[in-house]
Amino acid sequence: MSNDQKRANDAFQVREDAAKQELALPLPAHASNGDEGRYPNRVASFSKGLAHDDLGHVVVASHDAMVAALASAVPADFEQIPLGGDRRFVNPQAGLAFELEGADSHALAIPPAPTFAGKRQAGEMVENYWMALCRDEHFESYGASANVAAAAADLAKLTEYQGPKTAPQLFRGKSPDDLKGPYVSQFLWLDVPFGALTVDQRMKTVVKELDYVLDHTTWVQVQNGRGQGNNEFDSEARYIRNGRDLGQWVHVDALYEAYFNACLILLGAGAPLDDNNPYAGSKTQDGFTTFGGPHILSLVTEVATRALKAVWFQKWFVHRRIRPEALGGLVDNHKNQRSSYDLHAELLGSSALEAVRASNEKRSHGAQKTSYLLPLAFPEGSPVHPSYGAGHATVAGACVTILKAWFKESTTMKSLPTRAGGKAGLGPVVASADGTTLGVYAGADSGELTVGGELNKIASNVAIGRNFAGVHWRSDYEASIELGEQIAISVLRDQKKTYNEPFKGFSLTKFNGQTILV
Repeated sequence: MSNDQKRANDAFQVREDAAKQELALPLPAHASNGDEGRYPNRVASFSKGLAHDDLGHVVVASHDAMVAALASAVPADFEQIPLGGDRRFVNPQAGLAFELEGADSHALAIPPAPTFAGKRQAGEMVENYWMALCRDEHFESYGASANVAAAAADLAKLTEYQGPKTAPQLFRGKSPDDLKGPYVSQFLWLDVPFGALTVDQRMKTVVKELDYVLDHTTWVQVQNGRGQGNNEFDSEARYIRNGRDLGQWVHVDALYEAYFNACLILLGAGAPLDDNNPYAGSKTQDGFTTFGGPHILSLVTEVATRALKAVWFQKWFVHRRIRPEALGGLVDNHKNQRSSYDLHAELLGSSALEAVRASNEKRSHGAQKTSYLLPLAFPEGSPVHPSYGAGHATVAGACVTILKAWFKESTTMKSLPTRAGGKAGLGPVVASADGTTLGVYAGADSGELTVGGELNKIASNVAIGRNFAGVHWRSDYEASIELGEQIAISVLRDQKKTYNEPFKGFSLTKFNGQTILV
């Protein structure tokens, strides 16, 4: 046998072994929350972009046509779904695509979403109302804000609300790292060394105190999928300093952008690599194509498309969860006695409802005196695909897992030597109240901010930024970052088989705190 033929046979064997390993893994159950069957009028399920009546209830035949197309998987059937406006569904067939590396998109699962009438859904809706009301509050001023204090007091009463319940830590993510330091990850503030360029992370943001979809007629149009114009932009670029900025950042980002930037920051600072990197102790070689800069820069983006395929299957073919903006419209209908629904008492009894009614009246200059709609940060509202899981959160979980496998997670941010552009020290830093400058973060926990912790935080920032905009739920974030983590681990598992170097494996700390070796 020639060397070339042996190599071809070995290459086939690597692929076959990876495929067999994936095939041998147990298959998960794909269970929805049952709301689609529980409510024959489909009022508790995703329906944006379909035809709706004057109450904003989906036309059942339109919804049934969507479900039938998903069940048949025949491309032509998707073309027969009757839409309600000019916005088209976002890529449902992506959930049927296969993958040649890592787990198949159908081989992973997330838990059923909270139910429409349940306590957890009530808590998440109350949180979304308060997030909208606190969009313009500077993150670092949460502890001194009466508005945030009112939100914390209201959320603390909720039986199954899963987020932090004290004002300084409100709306943060679920890991211990999320509770340390500034709300915003250092990787969303620090300069990015981009080849010969240095990229300043001040962003083009939107004007304050401008929310959208505050009246019933507009809300119905948005549910039908009709466009509503464009945002209005601030004349000055600013660092992310509040929920409105964060929401706008995740409105227009390339889905792996935050993690690619984080990777460039870490490489530019010479951040220590994981102890298992096979070139860490080499006397004669450096990593490059394998275990070097080009490898990690491509790998951190490579998992993004696989993460999207996995979550698109969950969105369209399993859960079809209602969007927050749609539930806000049902709350508005209920409170204004246009219709009634089995909304949980913890939602209907929340002080957020009166606060949002007053805010909607103010923001509409008195035109909407009894609107309980969720104020949206985007004129068009949510994307035209179901809420659960969340694409941004799944990609965040996948990309951050790759970075945690690559770099030494315990490295403190203070110990990293230089910032992009030769500026002193990588941090920690914090944005000013107006977002125009960065200053030194001098909190008592400044020395506790680590590479791994700030990577966990950037994942939650990006995922929860979508909640600040009013288009996702807390459980969308919580379940989806772990789905992305599973995708990344499966890719690392397959890739480990391909290296010539002696390599123990990728070590990383999962979002649940467990340290593993892949």
